[in-house]
Amino acid sequence: MPSWLILILVGVALVILGVATEIGQFLVWIGVIVLVASLILGLVGRRRT
Repeated sequence: MPSWLILILVGVALVILGVATEIGQFLVWIGVIVLVASLILGLVGRRRT
């Protein structure tokens, strides 16, 4: 399971449960940032080859 997916799932679970909602939102955003960065790096890597 990719790290970005774990971060998003944990963040969403925290937000839904109402426990540490700010931390949950932060984890969701970090997960999205990691996902976007990995997609960009993957596309850049494909273009170079």
